[in-house]
Amino acid sequence: MKYYIIAGEASGDLHGSNLMKALYRQEPEAQVRFWGGDLMQQTGGTLVKHYKELAFMGFAEVVMNLTTILKNIAFCKEDILKFQPDVIIFIDYPGFNMRIAKWAKQKEFDTHYYISPQIWAWKENRIKAIKRDVNHMYVILPFEKDFYEEKHHFPVHFVGHPLIDAIEEFRLRDQEDFHAKHGLDPRPLIALLPGSRKQEITRLLTEMLAVVDDFPDYQFIIAGAPSLEYDFYKPFIKQENVKFVSNETYSLLNHSHAAIVTSGTATLETALFKVPEVVVYKANNISYQIAKRVINLKYISLVNLIMDEPVVTELIQKDCNKKRIKEELNKVINISSRAKILSDYRRLEEKLGGGGASDAVVNTIKENLSFDKR
Repeated sequence: MKYYIIAGEASGDLHGSNLMKALYRQEPEAQVRFWGGDLMQQTGGTLVKHYKELAFMGFAEVVMNLTTILKNIAFCKEDILKFQPDVIIFIDYPGFNMRIAKWAKQKEFDTHYYISPQIWAWKENRIKAIKRDVNHMYVILPFEKDFYEEKHHFPVHFVGHPLIDAIEEFRLRDQEDFHAKHGLDPRPLIALLPGSRKQEITRLLTEMLAVVDDFPDYQFIIAGAPSLEYDFYKPFIKQENVKFVSNETYSLLNHSHAAIVTSGTATLETALFKVPEVVVYKANNISYQIAKRVINLKYISLVNLIMDEPVVTELIQKDCNKKRIKEELNKVINISSRAKILSDYRRLEEKLGGGGASDAVVNTIKENLSFDKR
């Protein structure tokens, strides 16, 4: 069988690589062409384009690079036509992937979408295009199945969350002494995950670091984004009790006692590493007011969204300040509070369906292929 996979971001590369491993376990002779990154390339198949060539974020950057984006779309269509895959698998990355899916469906290719666009948060009108252009949707959050099937009458496959397997695999591999590697003393670690965008980091890291001197029994470690150099972070690091690591977030979380985390996927990753956390979010007030009206969500962290209850504390806008961060961090490092948090994390993992997401996707794709060809 011939498979064409399109992942346009680092997270897609991770989940795509695990999907390919599951595919090759079942079908060692499978032919795979893909858009992705280093992890997918290490797994096998043929890399068509690296996601680093596709990473245009923000309205202005997209407009400035519109010619390149349109060329990539045209090239992708040509490459698919030459390869003639039995299956096209789209992994998240909706801006690009939904355009290709529309064309691919018209050309009568079999379209499978793994990791749904977050249309439950915004751009819900994309459901029309999904119904029209996607033969099979594989969702990774339990509430997404209800969203699609009950609200929009579109059947989907809930396969569990791929981060469970990715993190478990990392924990089994990670045998390093993190303290020794980075020249740290024996004090427990508090991880600071301020995000990956410069404006976001500038706004949030300042608030995170304001509490450092109040916790002398701990060491604070900033998790640097892979896309940013140390020189960007250097002006923030003024306290002796603050260290920096780049592109080692999983290793840091695996050895941390607690964390302060910017909202997003990192909140779920932190929970799956069983690290008690405080979630923070602060944006420009105008942007925040617009977002409040556009994004229809009860919570900002994936942990709370999945559980539909406040498992982790969210400090948003005015609440994201030194006083409140200090109060909440004191709670999560307290032994009596940690038992409840870790119990909630176990419930979270159960609600996510346990491990095996990649195998579930491959199995379901093959079942659907057999059914569709009857």
